[in-house]
Amino acid sequence: MVQHRFIDVNGIRLHIAEEGSGPLVVLLHGFPESWHSWQHQFGPLAAAGFHVVAPDQRGYGSSDHPEDVDAYSIFHLVGDVVGLIGELGEERAFVVGHDWGAPVAWHTALFRPDLVRGVAGLSVPPPFRGTRPPLRAMDEMFDGRFYWNYFARPGVADAEFGRDPRTTLRKFFHLASADSGAAGQPLVDPERGWLADMPDPEVLPAWFTERDLDALTESFSAGFTGALNWYRNLDRNWELTAPWHGARVTAPALYVYGDRDVVPAFPGTPELIARLPALMPNLVREPLELAGCGHWTQQERPDEVNAALVEFLTSLS
Repeated sequence: MVQHRFIDVNGIRLHIAEEGSGPLVVLLHGFPESWHSWQHQFGPLAAAGFHVVAPDQRGYGSSDHPEDVDAYSIFHLVGDVVGLIGELGEERAFVVGHDWGAPVAWHTALFRPDLVRGVAGLSVPPPFRGTRPPLRAMDEMFDGRFYWNYFARPGVADAEFGRDPRTTLRKFFHLASADSGAAGQPLVDPERGWLADMPDPEVLPAWFTERDLDALTESFSAGFTGALNWYRNLDRNWELTAPWHGARVTAPALYVYGDRDVVPAFPGTPELIARLPALMPNLVREPLELAGCGHWTQQERPDEVNAALVEFLTSLS
């Protein structure tokens, strides 16, 4: 059974959900999610002999929401994971992330390889630092309409999403799922906002229930600003990670993505995915593409994700 508690790490208080005993597996959610996005992974991973821990990351859910935008840099996010591993009494851990949680997992392995037994990313592939700041690059490529740039505008998306969080989340989860059939880059009219033209499903997909939506809506009762502050650090993260330009994740690694997920279709990403086996010799298998799967990988296709994770984790334990 999943248990809940709070742990003080890296100057903030994190809410964590946990189950099982054995080698530590840290599960890191993305945007706009919470620990609850891993609900289908707790039982199978615990049954396979692992101590499974999923925090609400900083700015999310019941964890602390620092007010300073600068408190959401990649070093703060990785620092939370490093602190969590230590506070749980472990010297090493497996780190698994989805969406924004994936870059945190990949960078934890990049910055602190001594702590990471293995790393897995869902949706977002391993980091290979580009030659230009990402917000600036996307702003020029899509004339300011890429969703990262919209999210980076102080207070704008915060207000739009916060007016009716339940509708916001329902629309987001439908849009990015395989059920929506949406294609193309996620572009936003900066004057109209994103939600105005986003379809609102009459019926939720089978994998995402009204109860799931209730839990997710409750986790955003404090608003979206903390979560959006992650995006506001994208160019700053690029500057801060200059010492790792050209560096590679060396820990044993697994990458899983859906063929209907818009993120692996971002500019340059399909080419990167194709080259991963050559770029990362410790990738334990070819990138695992899930047919008919959208962005919400571990929720849309839990059985296949669980099987891949259990095989990956047990092979390294």
